[in-house]
Amino acid sequence: MKEAILAATADAVRAAALEAGLPEAPDPSRFTVERPANPAFGHFSTNAAMVCAKSFAPFLKAKGSSALALAEILAEKLSGAGLFDRVEVKAPGFINFRVSFREWIGLLGRVLAEGPRYGAGAPTGRKVLLEFVSSNPTGPLHVGHGRGAAWGDAMAGILEFLGDEVSREYYVNDAGNQIRTLGLSVLSRLRDPQAEPPEGCYLGAYVLDVAEALKRKFPPEWFARPEEELLPDLSLAAAEEILADMKADLDRFGVRFDRWFSERSLFASGEVDAAIAALRGGGWTYEKDGALFFRSTAFGDDKDRVLVKSGGDLTYFASDAAYHRGKFARGYDLAVDVLGADHGGYLARMSAVVQALGYGKGRLRIVLYQLVRLLRGGAAVKMSTRAGEFIPLKTVLDEVTPDAARFMYLTQSHDSALEFDLEAAKARNSENPVYYVQYLCARVFQVLAKAAPVLRQAPEPNLSLLTAPPEQELIVQLAGFPEAVRSAGRGFAPHLLVAWLMETAGIFHRYYGAHRFVLEDDPQLTAARCALASACRTVAGKGLELLGVSVPERMD
Repeated sequence: MKEAILAATADAVRAAALEAGLPEAPDPSRFTVERPANPAFGHFSTNAAMVCAKSFAPFLKAKGSSALALAEILAEKLSGAGLFDRVEVKAPGFINFRVSFREWIGLLGRVLAEGPRYGAGAPTGRKVLLEFVSSNPTGPLHVGHGRGAAWGDAMAGILEFLGDEVSREYYVNDAGNQIRTLGLSVLSRLRDPQAEPPEGCYLGAYVLDVAEALKRKFPPEWFARPEEELLPDLSLAAAEEILADMKADLDRFGVRFDRWFSERSLFASGEVDAAIAALRGGGWTYEKDGALFFRSTAFGDDKDRVLVKSGGDLTYFASDAAYHRGKFARGYDLAVDVLGADHGGYLARMSAVVQALGYGKGRLRIVLYQLVRLLRGGAAVKMSTRAGEFIPLKTVLDEVTPDAARFMYLTQSHDSALEFDLEAAKARNSENPVYYVQYLCARVFQVLAKAAPVLRQAPEPNLSLLTAPPEQELIVQLAGFPEAVRSAGRGFAPHLLVAWLMETAGIFHRYYGAHRFVLEDDPQLTAARCALASACRTVAGKGLELLGVSVPERMD
């Protein structure tokens, strides 16, 4: 509906510009059509007159007024567009619209006809690589990683619905000193589980768990080898054990990846050397004190970055450069990296190297999600010493459903800190946001089952019978679903879809509490109300599905 009003407003502006003798009409992308905060002002409002007033200034001066006069001119033209019951002008130049009942009923018919494809976009031809979670295989996933997992998977679903071709990828940092440190940590526990691990080793009893798992997996002679021979194999075996645990947690969370990309493969294939050669060839490197630097400052970074250390060791930045070069070589138009807030310094250097390698700045998007504070009834949950001073994701999943966890993670923008209350996520009432939305779908299933005998007596639903204010409010809300999904996709903001779902659930539950759906003596009204309820379930269910949340048929 917003698009239709925007198009009608643009037509009115063009007609007014022609009458005023302007050389060209103002660009319609400059003005907006929005839902007013106060429903008394109508269904929609536009700022077109205020935005365009300067372009019309000579003409308006002759009229003896300002943006208000242009608003009156545009309102007169829009009144004949056939979309509206009423078009009003409000100072200082807003134009408010009340869409005709006929248009809303037609839109509801479209929702029912299109079903789960309502709001979907046409194929864009854009290939997107969404890399998320990518936690180092040196320790369990924690609650913060859960936020990245929920955000990345939801964003992938939204972009796919809008027409993009999306791949989900996990980058496994299975090379470098961190893996060797893991091996040393496990080795120290194998030698003496009670001893304090050497300085710099990974802490937490999960290291002992890994050591015990490897003892069950390999024979004693495997561990009896000299340390210089054992350590590389032990390090990789430990990383694989932790990675398997991560995969199990993510599978339990309902998050799956199209590819698990190994950092080690970049070295084995020569891609790291090739990336460094490409940067050398472009004149973006220099040597200093025996080290090789990338001229990151040429692209706005605060300092140049080391690719090869003076001793000849490659930095993690070198493999990151190769990994991103490979992303675009594989044919992706957009690469999205989803990282924790502690990776803030990563943004400038990766943006720089992507540009130096010949790819446009806009082809890499880095999303940093903020910290998660886990609560229980409003009080902070203490960190687990067993886990090594963090709260594992599996601790959350042991208490709340994956649906509740996903939805709770997505209630706030990724760039805001999140308070995740376990008790609220377990509640079976309106305090639990996912329960509130899922209950809409379950209620509709129950209504349709109860209404089945009456619906058999009814012809096709006469949607024009839906004249009650809450019925029209619901139809207006459903009309906003495509815009909610587009806003979530364009702004990389799944929380906007969550907000729309919660608002829809509130409207529906109020409607359900005030009106009967099944009227044995009025099959026609029953059919109309059930059609509206079915549309609500279909659209809300699609919204939940895009976020990776289930759509239950029954709830206690």
